[in-house]
Amino acid sequence: MTAQSYEFFKLFSILTVKIQTATMKPTIAVVLAAFILLSSCKKTVPPADGIYRFSGTLTVDGLQRTYMLNLPPNYYDSSNFALVIAMHGGGGSATQFEATNKLTDKANTAHFAVVYPNGVEGDGLLKARTWNAGSCCDYAVRQNINDVKFISVLIDTLLSKYKINSKKVFATGHSNGGMMSYRLACELSDKIAGIAPNACTMVVSSCNPSKPVPVLHMHSVNDQNVPYKGGYGNGTGTTGLWLAPVDSVLTVWASKNTCAIGPTVITNDSKFKYTKWSSCNKNNTIDYYLTTDGGHAWPGGLKGSAIGDDPSTFINANDLLWEFFSKIVN
Repeated sequence: MTAQSYEFFKLFSILTVKIQTATMKPTIAVVLAAFILLSSCKKTVPPADGIYRFSGTLTVDGLQRTYMLNLPPNYYDSSNFALVIAMHGGGGSATQFEATNKLTDKANTAHFAVVYPNGVEGDGLLKARTWNAGSCCDYAVRQNINDVKFISVLIDTLLSKYKINSKKVFATGHSNGGMMSYRLACELSDKIAGIAPNACTMVVSSCNPSKPVPVLHMHSVNDQNVPYKGGYGNGTGTTGLWLAPVDSVLTVWASKNTCAIGPTVITNDSKFKYTKWSSCNKNNTIDYYLTTDGGHAWPGGLKGSAIGDDPSTFINANDLLWEFFSKIVN
């Protein structure tokens, strides 16, 4: 018998004896004691052993928001798991992003939990899902959807139900989802330990994190939807929208994270350029991988759609982000 089981049995016995001394019949006393104990439990009942996939729904600001959660295969044998929040690009979805980025495979191997939230559906013919990451993208911005609140509530919900370490909650995303990662770092840094955006830039009008947030940024020189040098893109929600250069965004974060060294080019060859800002607050870093292959796609994954760009094969986003997140100390 475990210590927890013993304490439960001990309390059950004490309640039963006390109720019996009140001249009640033993059977009734036992039932009443059990009822008192069960009704006093505030913690959500954990999922049944052997179930690792969950679909959830939350109501935030009157809107029904949905997500998919994957737990690693050792979930029921261990605890203190990290959680990666993976946000799809504009026009994508949780199921589409999971199928094309292969992050669940990495999560199962490396033993961390991953959740795929859905952006809100648009009012157009395609019902394209987007995130309100600031000035992008589309329906979510026009309707001023509070996606920061949604992710905050989602984090609280998952922390209350599952064995997740609150200091190991990270965010990643592609395109509009990557932009949303930057917004979370700006406005939800008390809950987000680090971010790893891909194929995006930062599109908030102001950024005032309450603490430093490590950043791993991944991009391709061939990305025309969100050009790494800045300018106007041609993707979902970025057409006609001026986008800040990635170098400028990371320089801002280097300042916010008080990085003393950088930018320092670590690798610059025919495959990719790897730049690093270091000696930052709490010894965290800002890392930037710029590939010469691929396009507006998840490195090491599959095409986001039948007409999407080819992903880079020179780097693997899942390997890089998990290595980066694993080194973060809070």
